[in-house]
Amino acid sequence: MLVAFGMIGTSLSGVTFVSVPGTVGSGAFGYFQVVIGYFIGYFVIAFVLLPLYYKLNLTSIYNYLQHRFGRVSYKTGALFFIISRILGATARLYLVINVLQLFILDKMGVPFWLTAFTILLMILLYTFEGGVKTIVWTDTLQTTFMLLGLIVCILAIMNALSLDFGTTLQQMKARGFTKIFNTDINSPGFFVKQILGGAFITIGMTGLDQEMMQKNISVRTLENSQRNMMTFNVIIVIVNFMFLFLGGLLYLYATTKGIGIKGDDLFPQIALNENLHTAIPIIFIIGLISALFPSADGAITALTSSFCIDILGIRRRQDLTEEKRRKIRLTVHLTFAVIFLLCVMMFKAIDNKSIIDVILKVAGYTYGPLLGLFAFGIISNRTLNDKIVLVVCLAAPAISFLIDFVNNAEWFIRQLKLPPGFASSLSRLSEQIFHGYKIGIELLIINGILTFLGLFLISGRTGRPTADR
Repeated sequence: MLVAFGMIGTSLSGVTFVSVPGTVGSGAFGYFQVVIGYFIGYFVIAFVLLPLYYKLNLTSIYNYLQHRFGRVSYKTGALFFIISRILGATARLYLVINVLQLFILDKMGVPFWLTAFTILLMILLYTFEGGVKTIVWTDTLQTTFMLLGLIVCILAIMNALSLDFGTTLQQMKARGFTKIFNTDINSPGFFVKQILGGAFITIGMTGLDQEMMQKNISVRTLENSQRNMMTFNVIIVIVNFMFLFLGGLLYLYATTKGIGIKGDDLFPQIALNENLHTAIPIIFIIGLISALFPSADGAITALTSSFCIDILGIRRRQDLTEEKRRKIRLTVHLTFAVIFLLCVMMFKAIDNKSIIDVILKVAGYTYGPLLGLFAFGIISNRTLNDKIVLVVCLAAPAISFLIDFVNNAEWFIRQLKLPPGFASSLSRLSEQIFHGYKIGIELLIINGILTFLGLFLISGRTGRPTADR
């Protein structure tokens, strides 16, 4: 049960704490469509992937790819996990650090780089020795504080507006905040896209992610691991609804008080500057930091584990003493901390207003090859030309990027600050090819399908290897 409860904090992170409530202003409760997809995806993880991992007694889930296809496939899976987790975890880390910086530390004259360095140092102090057991216990503690912060903030805002639960929902409905399902087929938020995308995002970002699955496969039996996954599944739906409910409350409060701020900055603004209660700023900061640490500490630990085991193969090397292995693990751990710092500084330079959009976009590119690899291994009985698997797994995201670049021209124009002439040509090309259809969260599915098709082209009819039968 500790694993199931602690996973809430790891899955939600500071992005859910700050960014999900902020989406209500532009998308109402539309994010709940994705949450419905999450619910479906966790069933696939529990009853398709977990039995596979337990059957092969895996420490690293990417060992499945070696059993099924070969060494290059195995290392390719681990490589894409490392890239995915670095980008995803540092985006989450940036969001929390930036909130602390903008609303507190800028006033104290503390530079952003020092804030990022200090928080990463704090994370390092209790991760490089503790391992998975430490992460499970600290995640449980931090998840508790995060959820307490969520509940207290909801109650404080309702009290400030003199509302009860029923009246709050009525006022949200009157302003259109409670709308969930988008029926515009051309919209990126179309409900079929969102639900399917959410399911595959969960399969990719949880079921095919070493950080998330190392906690599940640390449970003694498959049955208990599945039970924990289903417990977590129900709780995560409830908690996400609570965050959307909080978002509706925040926008009701903002309307009442004439606050024009939207997106990721709204919750911090109200919690820290609106004098709801003297304890609210402290509770908000504790909740925010508690949302930060489960995602950041687990990410660095999992990345260190994957790089050392999957890429360097230190367990297989007989020439290494235990002392040398320990030094390698420490060096890798510190290196990832430095990479995290550099990536956080990169996100600061980009400074996107809704970091959850960036995370879902990045996931579409980086988890697609993992989705395609595992799907090909599970669904088909064909064997691959293992030596060129990496080429296929690099080509699929590249093609996906070109498709997305043309389709979502406006988004890329805004992010890359493209010149007006080029931007206009790109917009016209997008309209001619896609006729108004906009790719959203289903980018991950497109990427996975391209990977699957590419793998099929380099595969043969020979049956599964004996090790996988």
